[in-house]
Amino acid sequence: MILPGFPDAAPVDGLVGGVLIGLAAAIMLLGSGRIAGISGIAAQALRISRGSMPVSSAWLFLLGLPLGSLVVAFAKGGLDGRFASPLVLAIAGFLVGVGTRLGSGCTSGHGVCGVSRLSQRSLVATAVFMASGIATVAAMNALGLEVLP
Repeated sequence: MILPGFPDAAPVDGLVGGVLIGLAAAIMLLGSGRIAGISGIAAQALRISRGSMPVSSAWLFLLGLPLGSLVVAFAKGGLDGRFASPLVLAIAGFLVGVGTRLGSGCTSGHGVCGVSRLSQRSLVATAVFMASGIATVAAMNALGLEVLP
């Protein structure tokens, strides 16, 4: 499906991915009583914070994220995406890490799990995430900056 003005959009892929993320979050919440907040799980895996999840389970969860993506990509015929340079990815990762500490959580914890539970804190955090992303893209477009080659 091609959307006008968005030739690279993949709405069906996005819908399927969203359903799978929601399903995984629901299974984790119902199965273990734990919110699927990636930054919190990463902090437990790295032993930066303590929680109810065993370290081995945290590592398995984190390893499953890229491995699951690779399985889907190869099932669809291989990787076909464009990526920013390693330096840009490192800077972006650092900034996301700082933001998750400042926001007491990440987009998965607040945006997927918190919003679905109607958490006021998560609703505000998600609105700030979205507004920041929109402002960043608008500023980069206004300055003529492009991250992807």
